[in-house]
Amino acid sequence: MNRPKLVTVSGPTAVGKTAFAIALAKALNCPILSSDSRQFYKEMSIGTAVPSEEELNQAPHYFIQHKSIHDTYTVADFETEALAVLDSLFARTKIAILVGGSNLYTDAVIQGLDTFPEVSKDITAYWKDAFSTKGIDFLQESLKELDPEYYKVVDLQNHVRLLRALGVCKAADKPYSSFLGQTKKSRSFDVISLTLNMQREQLYDRINTRVDMMITAGLIDEVQSLISGKHLNALQTVGYKELFPYIAGEISLDESIENIKMNTRRFAKRQLTWLRNHPSTHTLAHNTKVDAALMAALGIEIST
Repeated sequence: MNRPKLVTVSGPTAVGKTAFAIALAKALNCPILSSDSRQFYKEMSIGTAVPSEEELNQAPHYFIQHKSIHDTYTVADFETEALAVLDSLFARTKIAILVGGSNLYTDAVIQGLDTFPEVSKDITAYWKDAFSTKGIDFLQESLKELDPEYYKVVDLQNHVRLLRALGVCKAADKPYSSFLGQTKKSRSFDVISLTLNMQREQLYDRINTRVDMMITAGLIDEVQSLISGKHLNALQTVGYKELFPYIAGEISLDESIENIKMNTRRFAKRQLTWLRNHPSTHTLAHNTKVDAALMAALGIEIST
């Protein structure tokens, strides 16, 4: 008996994952699950490049703006909920798509979360105090020293992930990255993993252009409306945190915009590093057409 198939679509930010996944979903007549943790929150639209209403209407979507920035929502929560949705979907369809740039969330669905040693309250308190008194730069430099491999791929602006990794490093006296990829849980479906690729210079140009388009579309007003929640983890993300200093009158708008572009390019670079270390079944050019030839290469049938 053929097992259901989950097609994962990965790639750096701005490479065109959304458009490709929708074209694929239309060809296969199947649903899309988002593993983009930035798109989970209903208050955040412009800065997270949430699919438009027109795009959402072209295929059933799950995990798009289903949470509030005030909710606590972990990768473990996502794993549990995504697997439940897939179980339900696979009862009536034999294929689904998982798309997003949050690679940790994608990995959680296809192979499960890794197991880490327990971190004592004293160690946790030490790093939290270090963050409060010395800032995120200290956390970044500490992680670079303790775990240079994870330093290359983690979102260096996400203090929650830095604190978690540093705590594990100290508790185990081993790099956080040494625990990654050890746990692979069995799943009831097969995975076909795709990565979209683009020349680095072209990708960076596209990132810069997309940031300009977000500003024109009203990103500043969106961030202004969320200013009271700037301390929340959901808003410690590229495209939002860079505008808080501008709104506070601390830096110019041009500086804020350039910081968004720079940090988005850095984020894309870390995604590319992760993807090189976690190779997909198929690497495709960003402008690959979804047609019969592609489906044959992937070993799946186009729905008629």
